[in-house]
Amino acid sequence: MSLPVEMAMGPVWTTAQKGCHKELRRPMLEGTSLDKPLTREEVSAVIEGRGCARRVPLIIHQWLYPDVFKDPATRARVRELMEGYPSDAAFIRWQPIQLWDAPPDDPDYRWMHGDKLAQDSGAAIDASGPLSDWAMLDEVLEHFPKASYPGLLASIPPEDGRYRVGHWWYNYFERHWQLRGMTHALMDYYTYPEEVHRLFSALTEFYIGMMKRMKEAGADAIYTTDDIGTQTGPFFSPGIFDEFYAPYYKRQIEAAHEMGMHFWLHSCGEISLHLPKLIDFGLDVIHPIQKFAMNAEETAARYGGKVCFWAGFDVQQAIPYGTVEDVRAEVRRLFDIFGRSDGRLMLTMGNGATPDWPVPSLEALFDEALKYGTATVQKFKTTPAKTG
Repeated sequence: MSLPVEMAMGPVWTTAQKGCHKELRRPMLEGTSLDKPLTREEVSAVIEGRGCARRVPLIIHQWLYPDVFKDPATRARVRELMEGYPSDAAFIRWQPIQLWDAPPDDPDYRWMHGDKLAQDSGAAIDASGPLSDWAMLDEVLEHFPKASYPGLLASIPPEDGRYRVGHWWYNYFERHWQLRGMTHALMDYYTYPEEVHRLFSALTEFYIGMMKRMKEAGADAIYTTDDIGTQTGPFFSPGIFDEFYAPYYKRQIEAAHEMGMHFWLHSCGEISLHLPKLIDFGLDVIHPIQKFAMNAEETAARYGGKVCFWAGFDVQQAIPYGTVEDVRAEVRRLFDIFGRSDGRLMLTMGNGATPDWPVPSLEALFDEALKYGTATVQKFKTTPAKTG
């Protein structure tokens, strides 16, 4: 589907780059409602399946990191794109808890207690982690971080009418292997089940306390991450998920709903075996439905009316290696697959920015997402609704 020429192109703006001028396109219909962020109510309606907004919500900025680009001019252009295109959510961010280092005003605001047992080597060692012996667990839990820490929330954006998301990285599995190391973590379900439950129970109490703080700061949603999938399947069986993860995710999602918030989850990889249970618990938003790992068409057909897809744009092939037209075509593909008359679709990146992302491809992504995201919404006004 295409838009009239006068709708498809926004006015040109220029930015100096290495002594010359590079043309960048501002959002289409600049100065109208389409280049303004969506409101809290519009995004909430999309998430809950109460209908489409003016366009498909764009929450792309969350995954763009200008500082990863080595060239100063490239960093500047990425920042200009982020300033020129709307982001339909504002993020309340926590103060990340370090493994060993604590802030001066709270020595317990860290995951481990005591002195670091080994010096960092500068290399990634996934076989073991700082919680190398479960005998340390009692002391760790005695000094576990408290959500009452005054500096818990590092960044609270001013109220501007946008939907607000409270966010932290690493939920259960990711926190487990961060503390125990990947090899030990995957064995712990069989060799130390009681200890895993004790750790997850303590994490749940901390997370729910943090959720309350984020709600007090005006959050409309909680968003966390847990990469429980590999490129070809989950890290563990449905039986392991049911025993060790289901009780805590259920409680966490229910707590968010009791506080009047949505619950969002990022989980890379092929998670089809675990997604139905998470949706049964009331998961509101799932990201990214990773290309080359999950089947987007099957996932959309099965769960389109049950959860909102924060569709993740392909960062393995399309952005780093594709042409500008490849990028535009991939945006259209995602909107055609996941688009629904009742909403349930937002767009972002599949994962965080890397230095090999060409700026013209990012520009094409934003531009096509605005244009085709508007066309997608308009289409549902004249065609029968998707159901189920």
